Amino acid sequence: MAMIHAPFGLAALLMLATSILLLFFVILGGVTNTTPLNKTFFLQADTSGIEGAHDITQWTYFYSCGPNNEQCSSAHPAMPFGKVWAPNANGAPPELIGKYGGDTTSFYYYYMWRFGWVFYLIALFFEVCAFFTSFLACCGRFGSSLGGLVTLIAFVFLTVAVSLMTATFVRARNVFHNVGRDAILGKYGFGFSWGAFAALLIALILLCAGASRKGSKSGVDGTNGNVSSSRGWRRGRNRRNRAGSFSKVNYEDGRALDHVDA
Repeated sequence: MAMIHAPFGLAALLMLATSILLLFFVILGGVTNTTPLNKTFFLQADTSGIEGAHDITQWTYFYSCGPNNEQCSSAHPAMPFGKVWAPNANGAPPELIGKYGGDTTSFYYYYMWRFGWVFYLIALFFEVCAFFTSFLACCGRFGSSLGGLVTLIAFVFLTVAVSLMTATFVRARNVFHNVGRDAILGKYGFGFSWGAFAALLIALILLCAGASRKGSKSGVDGTNGNVSSSRGWRRGRNRRNRAGSFSKVNYEDGRALDHVDA
């Protein structure tokens, strides 16, 4: 039984580990100047002339930074989108500023990114739980089912997180373009986020496949031996029927011979 489920469990563990690693790359973007953390950001925009902002600003998970994730701000959990500039900053795109986050951010961008930030953390927590739970997937269907359940929870939260992040920064890029400022999406930030999503989806599929996979042994076809036993009973009955028929024929032939001799 374990040999049947082990490949599914090991493959799922590999995918979960990949997803967790990519999420750590996203969350730790800007922490150091080493690759890929110095290239991981969600949005880079021309913020020159905006009060309190760098000429070029990069939005990461914990920081707002200059080019190459240098000259970053202090780490701030659930940082408001407009924290990169001063309150009621002159020159900031009107759609992005508002009364939230200390008069730096509009309602939409304040809550969209704040909830996206939180869902990333929740997804990471459940992915780590799913990783350790999925060790049981190598042992049988119950382990695959349990690992699949926790992975499904992580998948739901990560889906929401990546969707909110994408909606927030794609729309913000378009706002900068509309006011004549250059802005690009971070290929590493988006790539790692959606890569983690894809790896988690594959892990979920593998665990579901392991949970639905029935083991087979010699003489057992996955139905606890019922079918094989039924087949053996039918074969035995057929042999007995043939033996009985043969004996009956011999008996009748013997009676016929006795009658002729008489």
